[in-house]
Amino acid sequence: MKILIFLAFCVHLSAADTHSYRYFYTAVTSGINFPEFTLVGLLDGVEFEYYDSNIRKYIPKTEWMKKNEEPGYWNGQTQIAQGAEESFKVTVATAMQRFNHTTGVHTVQLMYGCERDDDGTTRGYLQYGYDGEDFVGLDLKTKTWIAPTPQALITKNKWEKTGAEANYWNGYLEKECIEWLNRHLSYGRETLEREDPPTASVFQKHSSSPEVVCHATGFFPKTVMITWQKDGEDVHDDVDLRETLPNQDGSFQKRSILTVSAEDLQKHTYTCVIQHSSLEKEMVLHVRERRNGGGGGSGGAPIGIIVGVVAALVALAGVVGFLIWKKKRSGETSTGFQTVPQNSSPPSDDDSSSNNSNTKECPPA
Repeated sequence: MKILIFLAFCVHLSAADTHSYRYFYTAVTSGINFPEFTLVGLLDGVEFEYYDSNIRKYIPKTEWMKKNEEPGYWNGQTQIAQGAEESFKVTVATAMQRFNHTTGVHTVQLMYGCERDDDGTTRGYLQYGYDGEDFVGLDLKTKTWIAPTPQALITKNKWEKTGAEANYWNGYLEKECIEWLNRHLSYGRETLEREDPPTASVFQKHSSSPEVVCHATGFFPKTVMITWQKDGEDVHDDVDLRETLPNQDGSFQKRSILTVSAEDLQKHTYTCVIQHSSLEKEMVLHVRERRNGGGGGSGGAPIGIIVGVVAALVALAGVVGFLIWKKKRSGETSTGFQTVPQNSSPPSDDDSSSNNSNTKECPPA
């Protein structure tokens, strides 16, 4: 659950005119039914490449990546990811020592990436987490490391002695990351810029439950607005808007839960309003019409929605990784956390290099 919480906290919605390029790494202590190391890449919220310590291979997750990247790319990325896996084992042990943890399940996560608006504005970000909480992050404006806990001060002080790590990340996130974003976006533009309208329903979890759920699924792109109205006026209180989750087919789903008494439902007209770029006009669903039948009013969520939610949680659990650099920089092992960003070699069509310039290099943990 902490893995999912960390991801939900880190991954925010991208606007329709913004393209995002993110990587997640997650290392977990052994002994649970989950890969000890997971790496995933997301382009505009869509998982497009993946590695974990069970399969031990870096693989494409979309047809457009499989079609456009050569075998050398995947072989090179597999070697890098395997090196990252070993690096993160050390990182987990170091983090546990910092927090005086000797047993139990613990996680170390790394999230970084960049975004580009259609007007050319770009942004970058980087954040480490331990057990679902912020550990250390980079402030790109000041090129300093933020340590929200005392346990992270060793890492912060180590990295700020010369400023090399912050400068390196700054250069990567401002330039190379954007180059890779543009490269992979060109492969998947037709898919990533499509517009699929949502399918929506309103239902109660149980016939006697005060919670009414408005659920939208199957939409793309990711950004969607779900709001509630009472007699035509917006309702903001007693509303629980959930995170947007991925479906297995690459589309998304989202739900909003309104807590309202049976008396109010009888006296007033409640509606769920859904807005999405694929819709010519907003979608309006009336609660009262659904309350006594139809979309699961007396029996909870329809089975299709339940299956979709489970599938989305499985997909989200896979979104817990990131590529790491296989080159260990001298003097950094004392902190247990090392940084050199992914894609440190910019995209190139020149295959003469022995290191394969089309292979991305990634940061040690």
